[in-house]
Amino acid sequence: MPEQMRDIKRRIRSIKNTEQITKAMEMVAAARLRRAQSKVESARPYAEEIRKMAGRIAASLEDVSHPLLVEREVRNTGFVIFTSDRGLCGAFNARVIRFAQDVLRERDARSIVAVGRKGRDFFRRRGYDLLAEFIGIGDEPGVDVAREVVRHILKLYESGALDEINLVYTEFVSTSRQRPVVRRLLPIEIPTGDGNESRRADDYIYEPSPKRVLDIILPRFVEAQVYRAMLEAKVSEHAARMLAMGNATENAGEMINQLTLSFNKARQAAITKELTEIVTGAEALKG
Repeated sequence: MPEQMRDIKRRIRSIKNTEQITKAMEMVAAARLRRAQSKVESARPYAEEIRKMAGRIAASLEDVSHPLLVEREVRNTGFVIFTSDRGLCGAFNARVIRFAQDVLRERDARSIVAVGRKGRDFFRRRGYDLLAEFIGIGDEPGVDVAREVVRHILKLYESGALDEINLVYTEFVSTSRQRPVVRRLLPIEIPTGDGNESRRADDYIYEPSPKRVLDIILPRFVEAQVYRAMLEAKVSEHAARMLAMGNATENAGEMINQLTLSFNKARQAAITKELTEIVTGAEALKG
């Protein structure tokens, strides 16, 4: 067998192995996507309801002076940026990192809390002020991970190291569409609504008191927002990886078809050459 044909066969075999790996990764990502999407759909109503509850309680108070609600002069703004720990998920990380860079540049900020290895490595290499990092959170993060992140965030906010904290993550819209967003986390913005919230506040009896209930609700509110952002980022990562691996599998199939065609052409050329040599030799013997 000519050397060219052996090289083509080796390449076909190598690409077939890659195709099997990418196909398996696509199926795993699809299974994880379904589970993560179910969690996101459950977390969204909870986060919205706790936001409304905080709004009702705040509306029932004449003087709202909770430390997590009070606006103060913003001297240092921090950003919690959610990326993945692993690659092979297309432009998922590049998109959210580029979006975060634009926001940081616009607000003249350099303080980062990184959730995910890719974001941590990127911003560390570029000299940003990395206040905390959370890596290895797994494909199905639990509430305990969000609580650990919130504990560090609240410590930074209450100590005065940061006067404003924002979340930057990828919001899941559909399997084929995910968009980077920025949301303010602290100080908490209590929704004012259309007036119905304040009217409904009188329909509730709070024990031991509205202020005490608010003290309990607000940290839970922060946890809910961070947990939702973490889940949104994770389901977006799974969707991006599934699409990337699906495209890689299709590309591998196309390359195999092209190489198979090249192999068949090379084999036909080798057969033709051998036949020509045989005919030429036979004619020479007759002469």
